[in-house]
Amino acid sequence: MPKPTSRRATHPKGELEPTLGAPVEDTKLDTFGGRVDVLWDPKAEVTALGPLVYFIQFLKTSGLWERWVEECPLTYTSNNAPPKAGILGGILVTLLSGHKRYAHINALRHDPVIPPMLGLDEFPCEDSVRRAFQRGDHERYTLWMDQSLNRTFEPLLTEPWVLDIDATVKTLYGRQEEAKVGYNRAPEWRSSSVGESPTPGGIGMTG
Repeated sequence: MPKPTSRRATHPKGELEPTLGAPVEDTKLDTFGGRVDVLWDPKAEVTALGPLVYFIQFLKTSGLWERWVEECPLTYTSNNAPPKAGILGGILVTLLSGHKRYAHINALRHDPVIPPMLGLDEFPCEDSVRRAFQRGDHERYTLWMDQSLNRTFEPLLTEPWVLDIDATVKTLYGRQEEAKVGYNRAPEWRSSSVGESPTPGGIGMTG
């Protein structure tokens, strides 16, 4: 009778499943408007702006927000002009909310919670944001954004890390944005879009 032999794993085990413990009752986070208490409710629905306070704390701790605003070549000469931080803050939050039109900024303009976390009274109106970058040197704006973007990922180039990408195929009907005929399991001729969710391995952050 042959002796049983131990099998050797061909592939290493993946990340361990997180164990859910007791929910954190109170988390204190630093924002530009002061410290904020975050309360977790496991029964509440997930919202798009719920994790925003954590991102704002990251901007404050890293100093990226102040430098981004300070280096922006946008200038005003009128005393009635909106603050530069307000213009950039309105664009930042509306993009994080998934908005794609200037008019969507008005939905967040008088929000009583989000602008104070960025040190603002309120966000400017859509017309102010639309007119902000119509004048000025576009090459300077491009250089400013390129330098700011490079500053966020350059530290990663000195560290070993693995990027996992989860691709989800979503079938689209009619003439929708980003609808293309490509890989679609059923039916193959139907237009679809592929949403990619990159996740650095071992960190748990998605982009």
